[in-house]
Amino acid sequence: MLNKRKAQDFFLQFITYGSAFLSLVILSLIIGYVATRGFKLLNIDLILNHYQAINYIAEVDEDATLCNCNPDQNYPDDVFYSERWGLALHDEIDLLGKTVVSVYDVHPDSSLKDMVNKGVSEDNLSLGVNFSIIRIAYNDRPSSLSRYGSEQMILELDQVTSIRELEFTTSGGGIKGSIITTLYLIALTLVIALPIGVGAAIYLNEYAKNNRLTSIVRSLIETLTGVPSIIYGLMGLAVFVPFIVSITSATGGNIISGAMTLAVILLPVVIRTTEESLKVVPDDYRQASLALGASKTQTTFKVILPNAMPGILTATLLAIGRIIGESAALVFAIGTAIKDDISLTGQSTSLAVHIWSMMSDEPANIDLSTTIALIILFIVLILNLSIKFISRNFMKRYGVLS
Repeated sequence: MLNKRKAQDFFLQFITYGSAFLSLVILSLIIGYVATRGFKLLNIDLILNHYQAINYIAEVDEDATLCNCNPDQNYPDDVFYSERWGLALHDEIDLLGKTVVSVYDVHPDSSLKDMVNKGVSEDNLSLGVNFSIIRIAYNDRPSSLSRYGSEQMILELDQVTSIRELEFTTSGGGIKGSIITTLYLIALTLVIALPIGVGAAIYLNEYAKNNRLTSIVRSLIETLTGVPSIIYGLMGLAVFVPFIVSITSATGGNIISGAMTLAVILLPVVIRTTEESLKVVPDDYRQASLALGASKTQTTFKVILPNAMPGILTATLLAIGRIIGESAALVFAIGTAIKDDISLTGQSTSLAVHIWSMMSDEPANIDLSTTIALIILFIVLILNLSIKFISRNFMKRYGVLS
């Protein structure tokens, strides 16, 4: 009998430790893949730059004097220089993870320093190190294209004495707009969801009677947590988007309708988490407060609520994590257009929807998607640590921790 019990204990321990180890391995593999695949594109320009690149088309004066300049510095081996035009180019990986021909240097005497703008503006254009070359067109031969690389472009430049047209672009691919949109969504959603959710939890736990009606309400709230988010997205598209369009200048999905949709998604989580945190506050606190002459409202808001604050902060953290990671509902409620100019009534994308857009390209941009995922993980980690720090301070303040 004793050996059988030991065998059962060993089997249960094996299942427990094995499951924990397997979960740790799977999570480590996911984080490791995201970190190794996405870290190579992670840089400050990705965060600060706009997504949309600006293209320019310039015309080089036919009477411009060729530079015929020796290089004014020693260039690395992967940089190719045209003495005839005073231009140094190299192949570079842009923020989208694609290879582009980037300007490394332009000689001060190069005729490419002063070109005629063929666009709307009448201001002259000057080629500089912040640009990537797309195409160089000539009068009597095929154009030089960036897809053939910088070395081939320099070889072809050295064979001509005139350039008909030069097309170049600023660096794009940044996620600044998506980060701003995500921050807007976090702020607006919490402003809507937290007061309603916390208020509902306070009513259910402190004021409502324990009867069949409240049991049904709690069951419905728990049921809502399992509803697929895409259904909430359809609700946002059918209800919130027309509502915001009717009262603002919005013409379609927008940040406000997206925040309202996310608020509905988060309400069950906030209500249930807050209610559970209110339940763990000892009844002795309530009785002591009432015995000292405090009213029910004073007891709730000055005694119970502060002691339940760590749980409410946890609900806030869960809500923020859901906001950052939500994509299916926002595809309908806010749209998938990646924008740099962000407004509350305009379409844009959150970081999660930005990943969706990159993965829906042909071919899918996995490198940039994993980089954005790495940024999301970092933001969630910082928020997690911040919430734990604030919760610990609250618990020390109210004597839960020594």
